[in-house]
Amino acid sequence: MHIVIMGCGRVGSALARTLEKQGHSVAIVDQDPTAFRRLGSGFAGKRVTGVGFDQDTLREAGIEEADAFAAVSSGDNSNIIAARVARETFGVENVAARIYDPRRAEVYQRLGIPTVATVRWTADQMLRRLLPSEAEPNWQDASGAIQLAEVPVAAGWFGQRLSRLEQAAEVRVGFVTRLGVGTLPTPEMVLQEGDVVHLLMRTADLKAVEAVFAKGPEEN
Repeated sequence: MHIVIMGCGRVGSALARTLEKQGHSVAIVDQDPTAFRRLGSGFAGKRVTGVGFDQDTLREAGIEEADAFAAVSSGDNSNIIAARVARETFGVENVAARIYDPRRAEVYQRLGIPTVATVRWTADQMLRRLLPSEAEPNWQDASGAIQLAEVPVAAGWFGQRLSRLEQAAEVRVGFVTRLGVGTLPTPEMVLQEGDVVHLLMRTADLKAVEAVFAKGPEEN
């Protein structure tokens, strides 16, 4: 997979090195060419000097072939603009923006851009937003047989009751993160765009569950 990162500060450089170690192709963008020193000599990815929300800069970084985009610069406005350009102009599906002001994060969530507020940021949280299918489970029982995991859900499921999701894949919805806040499911709760779904399931069923939710309900 190819991932583009905007911002080569402490967070962006650490994210770039982690993704490259996982075997992904990585391009990182920063206005300051000296920032790339944080990557170290062992980083083999692409370094692009420029403004992270400029379309030509993003094209140079390979945004048109990107599977994911992370905006982790030091500015909230720059991050959200870049994230929206990646999503709305180039059609990148997995997009995440780092936000310093957690109050703004809720506003941006309504725009369909997953955000990670700095006060509770971890590398794992950002990786979950970029590569949900490769993330470690949120929780796993001692035997490893049961797990709680975030599972990406196709847009066709938006507007469906959570009970229908449970029936389709024989899982249980543990909770839903909506606008950055965890919400316990109710029988009548309907999935909304931007929701992050956390499912309880048998570990052995993970791939099958992901396949169900990768398609809309009419395709299952």
